Amino acid sequence: MDVISSLNPAQKEAVKHIEGPLLILAGPGSGKTRVITHRIAYLVKTCGVSPRRIMAVTFTNKAAREMKERLEKLLGQVAESLTVGTFHAICARILRQDGKAVGLDNNFVIYDEEDQLSLVKQCLKDLDLDPKQYNPQKIRNAISYAKSQHMTSHKFASESGSYWEEVVARIYARYQEQLEQSNTVDFDDLLMKVVHLFEKHTDVLEKYQSRYMHLLVDEFQDTNITQYKLIRMLGGKYRNVCVVGDPDQSIYSWRFADIRNILSFEKDYPDASLIVLEQNYRSTKNILEAASGIISLNSKRKPKELWTNNLAGTPVFVVKTYSEQDEAQFVVNEILKLSGNDGIKPGECAVMYRTNAQSRALEEAFMRYGLKYKLVGGTRFYQRREIKDVIAYLRVIQNPFDNISLARIIKVPGRGIGQRTLSDLTNWARENNLSLFAAIKAVSESTGPSFTTRIAASLTGFYRMLNDVIVESQQLRLVDLMDTLLEKSGYRNYIQEEEDGEERWENILELRTVALDFDDLAPGEGLAPFLEQVSLVSDADEIENRDDTTTLITLHQAKGLEFPVVFIVGMEEGLLPHRRSMEEGGDELEEERRLCYVGVTRAQKHIYLLHTARRSIFGSSGESVASRFLGDIPEHLVEHRGLAGVVEPQGMPSARYGRRHDEDEGISIAALLAKKAQAAQPREQIDLNPGDRVRHNRFGDGQVIGIKPTGADKEVIVAFEGVGVKKLLLSMAPLEKI
Repeated sequence: MDVISSLNPAQKEAVKHIEGPLLILAGPGSGKTRVITHRIAYLVKTCGVSPRRIMAVTFTNKAAREMKERLEKLLGQVAESLTVGTFHAICARILRQDGKAVGLDNNFVIYDEEDQLSLVKQCLKDLDLDPKQYNPQKIRNAISYAKSQHMTSHKFASESGSYWEEVVARIYARYQEQLEQSNTVDFDDLLMKVVHLFEKHTDVLEKYQSRYMHLLVDEFQDTNITQYKLIRMLGGKYRNVCVVGDPDQSIYSWRFADIRNILSFEKDYPDASLIVLEQNYRSTKNILEAASGIISLNSKRKPKELWTNNLAGTPVFVVKTYSEQDEAQFVVNEILKLSGNDGIKPGECAVMYRTNAQSRALEEAFMRYGLKYKLVGGTRFYQRREIKDVIAYLRVIQNPFDNISLARIIKVPGRGIGQRTLSDLTNWARENNLSLFAAIKAVSESTGPSFTTRIAASLTGFYRMLNDVIVESQQLRLVDLMDTLLEKSGYRNYIQEEEDGEERWENILELRTVALDFDDLAPGEGLAPFLEQVSLVSDADEIENRDDTTTLITLHQAKGLEFPVVFIVGMEEGLLPHRRSMEEGGDELEEERRLCYVGVTRAQKHIYLLHTARRSIFGSSGESVASRFLGDIPEHLVEHRGLAGVVEPQGMPSARYGRRHDEDEGISIAALLAKKAQAAQPREQIDLNPGDRVRHNRFGDGQVIGIKPTGADKEVIVAFEGVGVKKLLLSMAPLEKI
């Protein structure tokens, strides 16, 4: 089999360049995995290099499996002698063989993140430090960062510049001591200990340097400092180091990836050759030109000109909707339209977003219309831990006899009530034919089972808190009830203190956004219908991985994937780019631009970029500003849809229009229309159709997006600029066609 005949000229050059360091800049969809595997096959079949002397490193098990499968097809059984795997897997193999030189037996255990967190908590206890003051998750993250920078606890301590860093250094030292005493390592140690091994034992380093004549590294832009040190050490003898990557797709700085590694490769290897893979096999010309327009404004990059022999394809659809509900509605409508008219299956579509909280409106729209979806890399919104916790609290407020929900919340946040106490309470309640809530009440009244003074006080405090909120629930609107509950239960402080507390709190605020839809109901009446709605969503069947199932995925998780149709929702300032990057600017903002670039280049045939006029998210609602990245796309590529131009597809009711969005409080749509009909004199009706532009003497200019009969009259649905969607009776509304 000729391993180079099917390659393009740049790919052939990359495969045939054998001697010395090589940097391959591989644009999206340019066939980088193909180049790596064919280069290995060329080394073995044409150059006669033993498979045993080749190492190929990547970042994910999925990528490693794909690479192995391709190599088996190219090389057959000899591919088994290659060293192909992730950084962590390869380093674990080295430590199993030679780890005794750094005090590690070959039967060491690898701690996962949960194990690491437990150990950090134990270290805090050993050092008599308060975990409420020194967040264990943040401590664990700080230790991981230090190790990614190849900093031992001693070095970290010597460079500490604040009291916080001094505390972290003490915990880091204790943490590492405990790991070593128990013959365990964490994920970062797998890399760091191999570097230490090579630094302290040159004979071991020589063994591996002599064995591996050729080293290939995929996704090089995602390496951290420790990984880069490891690569340089392994390739130090023969210097046949081939790295493949794209600085324009470096989006994992929050995992401590360092873009400087790929940008400085030619400085560290002055004799390195550079080959750029610019031919794209994935996307249409229009998609590529749009992506290039977005990324070209970054300064920290290596310029390249993506091109393709594919057709120009459809325009880049920039879609403006009124709200996140309308945004989700448009996505659903368009998927149905594509699958009906263009033969594109729902499973060929992906909806991408910047934050996990954005999936909520999408999931509800898909559920409402019976469209299957799969949520990649995360839990469905209503199945997320913090959402289930808050809903469980609200269920107990609604029905104190809900034992399952009560058992979930009694220990969250921690109140000194352990599993044994819960078991004793449950058994006593069962023996006395009472609910768990009644058992807790009995403890508070000293008529229940006996516990220590401390536990009895905790149970009494928990009961009184719940009872107070139950009483207040009859006088509060749903949103106010949720706010009260989060404060009095201590859940707000509890969740915000976690390392990922900001994102979890954003999810809770998104649940609060859902609750806002019930705020027009009287105090005490919103909880039951709210719980019914969220129960119907959360009880949906698991989605199978099939062609009729659309993918919902964050932009970070979408890297490395491709889809015929991509929708990117939330293209707004504060979301993409994220508000944190807007505050910090510089490198953070450039990474947001790279993230947008990655999302656009996932698309093969069609790309939809959606933004809203107003958005309710993270517990608040306000006007939205279109993302700056939309303005970087050449205008000749764009077709505007939605409020900005073409009227969105009709035939399916919008979720948004089912509820009131008017200035009048506590009045339903029907009642509001009746009220206005009685208060005004009939006006001469004008002839209107969806898409017409109109002017209102109070709301200003807008666009008609729907008309439906209402008795002898007509209800006109208008999206007014800067005001929002209004429903008006045609005979009463002071509308002028413009």
